[in-house]
Amino acid sequence: VQLQASGGGLVQAGGSLRLSCAVSGSIFAYNFMGWYRQAPGKQRELVASLLGRSTNYADSVKGRFTISRDNAKNTMYLQMNSLKPEDTGIYYCTVALDWGKFNYWGQGTQVTVSS
Repeated sequence: VQLQASGGGLVQAGGSLRLSCAVSGSIFAYNFMGWYRQAPGKQRELVASLLGRSTNYADSVKGRFTISRDNAKNTMYLQMNSLKPEDTGIYYCTVALDWGKFNYWGQGTQVTVSS
């Protein structure tokens, strides 16, 4: 299984980005999908997840980020609005058959938010 993340870049505070994660093969079987973020000098953290039809967000991104999936395109997304400098980091996508099962990871895409 290969995951290819894209859509990162440099954006000013208040701007928006949409990250995409293309998954090889069908994503229909993956009940868990998530986006993690690793900021400089910090541990990787889960910012958004989709388990079945339930979404969950880190408090720091609630109301600003939206995770979604398109089974027909074998792609998951992270819509990020009202970006803040503290959103800066490398964003990784991941999928698993279910929560707690083996995770497949993408290579990460850099997001930089300038103040």
